[in-house]
Amino acid sequence: MRAETQNIVAEIENSLELLAQRMNWETAQYRLEEFDARVEDPNLWDDPDAAQKLMRERQNLLDAMNTYKGIQQDLTDNIELIELGEMEEDDEVVAEAEDTLKALKVTAAEKELEALLNGEADSNDTFLEINSGAGGTESCDWASMLARMYVRWAEKKGYKVELQSETAGEEAGIKSAAYKISGHNAYGWLKSESGVHRLVRISPYDSAAKRHTSFSSVWVYPVVDDNIEIEVNPADIRIDTYRSSGAGGQHVNTTDSAVRITHNPTGIVVTSSEKSQHQNRDIAMKALKSRLYQLELDRRNADINAAHESKGDAGWGNQIRSYVLQPYQMVKDLRTSHETSDTKGVLDGDLDGFMAATLAMDVSGKSRSEAQADE
Repeated sequence: MRAETQNIVAEIENSLELLAQRMNWETAQYRLEEFDARVEDPNLWDDPDAAQKLMRERQNLLDAMNTYKGIQQDLTDNIELIELGEMEEDDEVVAEAEDTLKALKVTAAEKELEALLNGEADSNDTFLEINSGAGGTESCDWASMLARMYVRWAEKKGYKVELQSETAGEEAGIKSAAYKISGHNAYGWLKSESGVHRLVRISPYDSAAKRHTSFSSVWVYPVVDDNIEIEVNPADIRIDTYRSSGAGGQHVNTTDSAVRITHNPTGIVVTSSEKSQHQNRDIAMKALKSRLYQLELDRRNADINAAHESKGDAGWGNQIRSYVLQPYQMVKDLRTSHETSDTKGVLDGDLDGFMAATLAMDVSGKSRSEAQADE
């Protein structure tokens, strides 16, 4: 077997090892049998919420086991094919098996990253808020570019994207926008995007064609499902109804009514601009509960809390990622040092590399490059 192929096999085996650790493979079969026994209990559905939770946990474990066994079997089969092809000097069989292993390495790496999404709310849908920062019209335009980037990313994942509210910029772009993104692990993937994003480019709004720096902030928090109870004291909130504004067009709300809810103890403000005020109130309350739940998650995790506090204002010194379009092409995450010169791809939604690097850092406490240096 060629050295390159041996390295690919080693990477797949490393991914399998992590998958096994994440699901505790040694006890997985026993836990599945326990789930199966509980599913057969005739009284299971007396408590529908508990039953649904049990069924989800069982399915998640079953999916993880099938993924592990499938990758393991494909690895074994293709190693045997390569050995057989080499014995019979059949280069075509060897080449085909090597190509399959290369594809399997990509799949195994993806499943390895998904295994890192094991936080309490990682599998939930998510809210995504974007706000323009220092830089005026430039930052409003930058905020709209970020909104497009995340919508493209979500569409590539097959996620459903719903615009909750949007405020147009005075001359161009948007001052703010809020989305609900629905799909498995939507929050787990996007949670690392919270922070200030910095853009450096030649301004399209500057007749002198000077280079400008713009900032916008991104805030991500999970959608609270019915299994998570969040109590909101009516005395702690203020509900305002007002006419929404927008320039119109495909991506801008043009409805006449909107609802803003302010949570006085925390200062959290959420808005919704759907067609009916009843719908607005329901959406805004769900968003508020999700924000309060995120605060509770932050309190439980000191690292997440520190990262949130360091986000600060959308301006100098607080950015998590820089997007440089002039005088060179580079997108660099300042937390993990992950970078790429494919700025067009990133702005078209190719964000998985950045998210993966942050996920790996969150688990190991160090960047991927640091972890590799230790090996």
